Amino acid sequence: MFGYIVRRMIGTLPVMLLISLLVFMLVQAAPGDPADLLLSDEASKEDIEEARIRWGLDQPVYIQYWRFLVAALQGDLGMSFRYADPVLLLIVERLPATIELAFFSIVIAVIVALPLGVWAGARPNSWADNLGSIVGFFGISMPNFWFGIMLILVVSGVFNLLPSAGRETYGVAGDPITGFYILDSIIQRNWTAAWDGIKYIILPATALGTNMMGIMMRVTRSSVLEVMHEDYVTTARAKGAKESTVLWHHAVRNALIPIITVVGLELGTLLSGSIIVETVFSWPGGGSLLISAITARDYPLITGTVLCYTFAFVMINFAIDIMYGLIDPRIRFDK
Repeated sequence: MFGYIVRRMIGTLPVMLLISLLVFMLVQAAPGDPADLLLSDEASKEDIEEARIRWGLDQPVYIQYWRFLVAALQGDLGMSFRYADPVLLLIVERLPATIELAFFSIVIAVIVALPLGVWAGARPNSWADNLGSIVGFFGISMPNFWFGIMLILVVSGVFNLLPSAGRETYGVAGDPITGFYILDSIIQRNWTAAWDGIKYIILPATALGTNMMGIMMRVTRSSVLEVMHEDYVTTARAKGAKESTVLWHHAVRNALIPIITVVGLELGTLLSGSIIVETVFSWPGGGSLLISAITARDYPLITGTVLCYTFAFVMINFAIDIMYGLIDPRIRFDK
């Protein structure tokens, strides 16, 4: 296991290097000069040139990338052009909101998709299967930004049930501890703030998790349907085991590998795919930070944010691979 972990960590390095190179070059190739965009209209040519020199934009691209790479290897992602703060600090401040949104999205998706997919796979062509198919196709085909706008119009605009934007009500939350609003409120036993955070996160989490819910439901159904025809399921039934025991103890347990794979991949997708949803709901996370960085051509902030998303995606898939061995003892990593 230790050798496998070392090999995976070593294999991560060229991936991160290639991603950083591609992002840096694509950002540099985009039209627009950060100095022109960020400085005021009254700025003179001398002011613009001074800003370019201060940010290192007067150097060739390969020198800029080399300086960025050397600093990144030391844990320094540079200074933001727009905010004049360290990029790593800005990401650390915004990332908990994105992680919190992704977590609740995946919880909503699992609560709906997993039991519905299991029932649909265990009873093909039944009402549960038909309902699961409707939910699955709806989730897969529904654009999350459009669904988010519809949720705002109906739930917030027509019925006025939940907030339509933001993350918290001003003056309700206490001092931050971990950066996770709901968790901090629970730790402080501020139940008003905890409920306030839940109300704000329901709509964006639903909009973000609907697509994952559809994919997970279809994968769960297919996996359970395939496992239900295996010999060990037939043997369990022949021994007189209850149908619920056969389904949840034998079938679902052996169908978890593809389900966990989808959950892991979709969790990484949620972290990066939350950009549009965060913009729709004015959610103060890493996605909205990336949008503002792109608008201002903030090269260090764009590159640093994308690298953090890439690293999170790689680590999530690495954790999923480790979980394979815990769920299925037949999987070994020592070869």
